[in-house]
Amino acid sequence: IDPAIVSFIAGKEGISADEVINILNKKSGVLGISGISSDFRDISSEVDTNKRAALALDMFRYDVKKLIGSYIAAMNGVDAIVFTAGIGENDVDMRKKITCDLSCFGIAIDVEKNKKRGENIDISAEGAAVRTLVIPTNEELMIALDTQKLISK
Repeated sequence: IDPAIVSFIAGKEGISADEVINILNKKSGVLGISGISSDFRDISSEVDTNKRAALALDMFRYDVKKLIGSYIAAMNGVDAIVFTAGIGENDVDMRKKITCDLSCFGIAIDVEKNKKRGENIDISAEGAAVRTLVIPTNEELMIALDTQKLISK
């Protein structure tokens, strides 16, 4: 967003820049759109009965697809797409909906392979030019390694 928005909103709403930053960091994004939560599990549980929840997920998927397309263009192609972390590892429907309509880039997933959650797996469809991988994140290891770096300085 344009950085000038912080002072504009602060002046317009009569709040401090810190309050605007808090709103942008903590109350915007999928929380602001869905009106429910910033946790995708909470939003997904409401998607059938809440139009704002459905909109939040649709907008998120659209943004991810757009990002994939922009990276493919900037890099003149890719060898693989990797899904990781909470959503990427565990949300089968999200992976399916993100990768649909990307066949023009050689991206296609196998519906059966995509049913797996939280494990290292290549979910690419047979013949897909771009591999689509699910690789679980080891967040505890990364925290430990970062902590070790900090305390060894």
